Amino acid sequence: MNQTIIIPRTLANRLLTLAQLTPDVEICGLISKNNQQKYQVYPIDNIASDKSCVFEMQPEQQINAFKLIREKQQDLFAIYHSHPDSEAIPSKKDLNDAAYTEALNIIISLSTKGVLDMRGYFYKNDKVETVDLIIE
Repeated sequence: MNQTIIIPRTLANRLLTLAQLTPDVEICGLISKNNQQKYQVYPIDNIASDKSCVFEMQPEQQINAFKLIREKQQDLFAIYHSHPDSEAIPSKKDLNDAAYTEALNIIISLSTKGVLDMRGYFYKNDKVETVDLIIE
């Protein structure tokens, strides 16, 4: 049975908007959450050599985002990125690069026949656990 996670519509809309702003590039970033279930999105520049099919977070921005998360006494909730030309399914590189097994991984697909698709996963022990995302 898949785990179910509820995310607010405002968070989902923010991620979808970010993905649509640069539809030919994989966007990426972090999402934090505090004790009051308030979420904050930290967009981070993608510095991969081929941004159309790979993401690599800009290291200094990533470190600064983690610093802000700590200073605000928040927790890392999720890591997000988009797939401009493929389904919202983790690639081998996504799995190989996974470093935060407790964080939800959200993938936004822009290629699903005009319909945006957002899916969640946990990457644990070289396995993918699908998460049912409920947007409300």
